[in-house]
Amino acid sequence: MTTAVEETLVLVKPDGVARNLTGEILRRIEAKGYALVDIRMVQADRELLAKHYAEHEGKPFYEPLVGFMESGPLVAIRLAGDRVIEGFRSLAGATDPTTALPGTIRGDLARDWGLTVQQNLVHGSDSPESAARELALWFG
Repeated sequence: MTTAVEETLVLVKPDGVARNLTGEILRRIEAKGYALVDIRMVQADRELLAKHYAEHEGKPFYEPLVGFMESGPLVAIRLAGDRVIEGFRSLAGATDPTTALPGTIRGDLARDWGLTVQQNLVHGSDSPESAARELALWFG
């Protein structure tokens, strides 16, 4: 049985960049055997973030999330590998750092004392369709 190589978008969020965790996050990604296809540091503006998070517009967490994501630089990564979408999401751990298992990026590295759940270090596309849309937004 063969698996198709997928691509996904990974974002190291502003908290990960501010805490100098980008290198450790990249180390974990590469240790899993995924290929870094493209990487760039970005100061995301509201227009880009509104497109990225369009499905969440109107939800209670939308404004805090967009505000957090535009609060500082982030690192956008085009990542490739077998089942990379599912694999990276497993590597990242649960969205809420308080429930993320040890051995995951969020379980080991995310801070969970009184911070909003948006400050969870990384984003990874959740499906092939989302990955295609998000990669087009961030990498053109």
